[in-house]
Amino acid sequence: MVANPLTVLTLSDLRERTSAKWRQYDPDVLPLFVAEMDVPLADPVREALERAIRIGDSGYPGSTPYRESFVDFAQARWAWPTLDVRHVTPVLNVIQGYVDTLTLATDPGSDIVVTSPVYPPFYSYVREAGRSIREARLGPDMRIDLAALEHAFAEATAGGRSAAFLLCNPHNPGGVVHTRSELEAVAALSQRYGVPVVSDEIHAPIVYTGHTFIPYLTVDSTALALHSASKAWNLAGSPAALLVAGEHADAPLARYRAGKHHHPSHLGVIAQTAAYQNGGEWFDALMIGLEYNRLLVRDLVADQLPGVTYLVPEGTFLTWLDFRGTGLGDDPASVLLERGRVALNSGPTFGAGGEGHARLNIATSPQILAEAVQRIAAALR
Repeated sequence: MVANPLTVLTLSDLRERTSAKWRQYDPDVLPLFVAEMDVPLADPVREALERAIRIGDSGYPGSTPYRESFVDFAQARWAWPTLDVRHVTPVLNVIQGYVDTLTLATDPGSDIVVTSPVYPPFYSYVREAGRSIREARLGPDMRIDLAALEHAFAEATAGGRSAAFLLCNPHNPGGVVHTRSELEAVAALSQRYGVPVVSDEIHAPIVYTGHTFIPYLTVDSTALALHSASKAWNLAGSPAALLVAGEHADAPLARYRAGKHHHPSHLGVIAQTAAYQNGGEWFDALMIGLEYNRLLVRDLVADQLPGVTYLVPEGTFLTWLDFRGTGLGDDPASVLLERGRVALNSGPTFGAGGEGHARLNIATSPQILAEAVQRIAAALR
């Protein structure tokens, strides 16, 4: 039986780390912003990396069965029988994967539609690639507003212009897990307006009881998706990802493979292969801990933070707090950092609809979450 990975490390242990989460702010700040988990490595991952270092296996990516391990994992966890290893291509990371595929699918200056508020790099990297962002605001429940999405598609393609839709599935922030009927409606709009879909599915494994992750490619066989073990096994420091093409996405996949692209890191491939092949028991223990934490935060917010609304996530370990009833202004995270010495993600950086909100990472110990809520409560007084 694997212990809850979220309760293994102490705050003192965590402060020894040199990653962005633990070095961006002063030591008195409790960091609950960037999407790192406060966990040790899963034993199979640690052992695979230790072996690689011991034998000097630190060269270029080689023959590790990364693609095959993902296909086996996806078929077992998500009942994805049509997934074929021939349609899976290793890429540097998820961000580079979606930027490359979006630029191949659209002309310079084209609109990329996003459902805001959404992961901030959807904006920054896409704009840097010479494309424009067109927002389709989510509804008040943080679910896709199909009318808003159709309006965005129509405007983006007016005059015969090319466009694409960058889907976040499950959605970050807020943790909404899109249903099959929602995704089927997206696919219908994609076909109607000729807007190809690229789905960022990096959080796909992290879905809670009562909800089911639906791979977008199971409802739209012409689309592309990006997958990685980096979020579910805390491997952001070992970059690797997989570009997955639908059964009838031969043309966009061929365009991608015809170009020159960066490969994933060798150690990243080794780590993620081990995670997909042998990290299931550790991951299941993690999910039990995250299930507890998401409801703990719900109760703590209700008890200690009047005026704050917490959206209980259906997936991911990233949660959405609404501070509009507290008078903290458009960017409550900046106020909470100053007054409470707790670091959350700034809501406005997630685009339209982020004003008055902040993102909280719950992938830590219950004790740290309780202290964070206490600090927020003190900052609100």
